[in-house]
Amino acid sequence: MPTVTVAVANDHAGLPLKALVLDEIRGLGFVPLDLGTNDGASVDYPDFGRAAASAVASGRAQRAVIICGTGIGISMAANRHAGVRAAVCHDSSTARLARQHNDANVLALGARIIGPEVARDCVRTFLTTDFEGGRHGPRVAKLA
Repeated sequence: MPTVTVAVANDHAGLPLKALVLDEIRGLGFVPLDLGTNDGASVDYPDFGRAAASAVASGRAQRAVIICGTGIGISMAANRHAGVRAAVCHDSSTARLARQHNDANVLALGARIIGPEVARDCVRTFLTTDFEGGRHGPRVAKLA
């Protein structure tokens, strides 16, 4: 099985979930690429959304998990990059559907919205679910 790298980036609000996300990624056999931030000082989420999106768009990482307070701002920043499909997910169902129907390659989590167990479920589901293709393929192609 080829090595799959998963970029992880967060702002200061996302820092509390980061260690859990990194552990989950490692536990699933993926290689995490930690893009920061790594302390509690206030930072700007667009910078970290951009870092993760660049890693995915360049092929340095195949997927990414990005975290801010709600997941919304950092996903907006990531989605500005060609080839990036970031989805804010609040549970394993939205994480599964983001992969199956939208071929999302970036999972956005809201650290102030979901708890640790839900975050683990989202990461696990997102990283182990395949894109269904079929009728969804032409729709995803329109995003390019």
